[in-house]
Amino acid sequence: MMLKKQTVWFLTMLSLVIVLAVYYLSLPENNRDLSAVSEKGSSQEKSGGEGNPEDTSGLTGDENFEAIRLQLQDERSRKMEELQAIAASTDLSAEERSRAKDEMDQLSKNAEKEKLLESLITSTLGYEDALVRVDGNEVRITVKGQEPSRANANEIIHLVLKEVGTTQVNVAFQKEQTNDSK
Repeated sequence: MMLKKQTVWFLTMLSLVIVLAVYYLSLPENNRDLSAVSEKGSSQEKSGGEGNPEDTSGLTGDENFEAIRLQLQDERSRKMEELQAIAASTDLSAEERSRAKDEMDQLSKNAEKEKLLESLITSTLGYEDALVRVDGNEVRITVKGQEPSRANANEIIHLVLKEVGTTQVNVAFQKEQTNDSK
């Protein structure tokens, strides 16, 4: 049993390293300074909050969204590992293991909802990029690519209500950051 846990842990860490290496290599030469990302990530871990686009001020829009996605994915992976350990534990009651399994299922469903909504917002509504974070019944969306307006926000909210059925939807628009040094 211990060998399986170690194998899962090793493969998870290996895949994380590969994803980060590919991301780092895909950055342009002049943007490979990861100090802004790592400093920001450590301060967000201390506060316990999820990243907001406004919080990662040193990054461009695309890098900002990707950094937040990576952080969310990393947090979910850690939570899933903890829940898998609880679900596999024979020392705990069946009720506790069942709760852990239910929470794992909920995390997976939230991740699927986020991917679905991001693809729908970008493909059907024509935004450049969308960052969706699902937390229980609350959906927080940050979009990039069109002028902020109530009509655009309502269009996104109606799409989310139609697809997910949740009642709490927060929409934010990210302003384009121009980089004159290019």
